[in-house]
Amino acid sequence: MAEPVRPEELRVSDVERTRVEERLRRAQEVGQLDLAEFDERVRATWAARTRGELERVIADLPEPPLAGSAVAKRSRVFSDTGGGTAMRVLTIIWTCLAVVNTTAWGILALTGIVVHPWPLWLLVPGAALAVLYAFGIGRPQRD
Repeated sequence: MAEPVRPEELRVSDVERTRVEERLRRAQEVGQLDLAEFDERVRATWAARTRGELERVIADLPEPPLAGSAVAKRSRVFSDTGGGTAMRVLTIIWTCLAVVNTTAWGILALTGIVVHPWPLWLLVPGAALAVLYAFGIGRPQRD
């Protein structure tokens, strides 16, 4: 009679490997793993053939905080804002240009020099930024 296979010697499926990879991803997001170690462990995960090999990949990792925790939220907001950083930079640049142009135009107008109100042309890129923001680009994702 054949001996039963020990649980750690059972073959693993892609579904089990995917679960371990997601756990590694959460551990990396909260700072338990650096990118190099994350990459190394993901490779080991997909090379694993048995549950024992798969368990060794995550054996030293404590259970990561739940997705709703403050650390996980902060990590998600800073890493996955859908262009949030770029939108903030573009908005700051646009605001600086608008202030400088409006100030220069205002000084000229106060000194009696009549010129076309060129700062109005800055409404065009401002409108483009507003449309992008309205469509969700640059806004933090809601839970």
